[in-house]
Amino acid sequence: MRQLSLIGAACLVGLAQAALAQTPAPAKPDSPAVKALLDRAKKTAGATWADEFHFFCEAPRPNRPDDPPIAATRLFDDVFAIGNSGTTVYVIRTSAGLVLIDALAANQVDTQLLPGLTALGLDPAQVKHIIVGHGHADHFGGSAYMQERYGAKVYVSAADWDLMANPPAGRGGPPATPPPTPPKRDQIVTEGQPIVIGDLTVTPVAIPGHTAGSMGYIFPVKDNGKRHMAALYGGTILTANIISDDGLRTYIASVARFKAATKKARVDVEIQNHPLMDPIQVKLDRLKTRATGQPHPFVVGRDGYQTFLDVMSLCMQAELARR
Repeated sequence: MRQLSLIGAACLVGLAQAALAQTPAPAKPDSPAVKALLDRAKKTAGATWADEFHFFCEAPRPNRPDDPPIAATRLFDDVFAIGNSGTTVYVIRTSAGLVLIDALAANQVDTQLLPGLTALGLDPAQVKHIIVGHGHADHFGGSAYMQERYGAKVYVSAADWDLMANPPAGRGGPPATPPPTPPKRDQIVTEGQPIVIGDLTVTPVAIPGHTAGSMGYIFPVKDNGKRHMAALYGGTILTANIISDDGLRTYIASVARFKAATKKARVDVEIQNHPLMDPIQVKLDRLKTRATGQPHPFVVGRDGYQTFLDVMSLCMQAELARR
């Protein structure tokens, strides 16, 4: 009996130890250096970029399949938005047909991409070019269909063509379902080589960090004939905790490089393919009710765009300092 009691006690101790081992360690308090970065980021953000500060510094999250769809909307004279609040495609009408920046996931072609084009009165057959921000399936997934069905040319960096062809298993092991079929290897995006499509010129900037071949894009837009310069950071890290220290350092350096490039290009329009940090639906609502003479919600000004990048960088620096 005593032996059984001892065995029972040992089991209880073992269970208690196992429970303790499974209990996550309490979060490490932020150091003075981290707090200083967070304070700096919050002050830099101000009221304009308060949502961005909250997202990157306090409550990051990945985009999700259940992110609410957005109404297909004309943003500028020849630029349109399609998709959902977590992942957005931009359509640019050019003299050489329609250009997409990204193409959503493969399973969103019939539910969001094609219906969005139709709702805007745009013919999917006129999609002649697809420029991809980086080689993850939620950005390139729909491009294989558009390439095969309509002959669209697909533009991806060399490193991310390789990533698309050989996707990693992921942190949780192999995916439950096979990855989507990537498009056939086509056009290669290279920094320093502008993408010229009809009357549109897109300037690519290499921004490794999220993937090795992530690219940012700078291109002109017009609002009632007035010219502006837009930029899209095509490889935003939404959840920094899954990125290695070296990857995060590379990313921070890339933000600085994009900041220099966008400052030189006089960028004053902010759009994102993952607009979670700057909720797109709020801006679409403002655009819908915008009266003549009122400011355009996506035109943030040259200093405003630089501040947008500053907040992104400071929050990532704080994340790295926490480690």
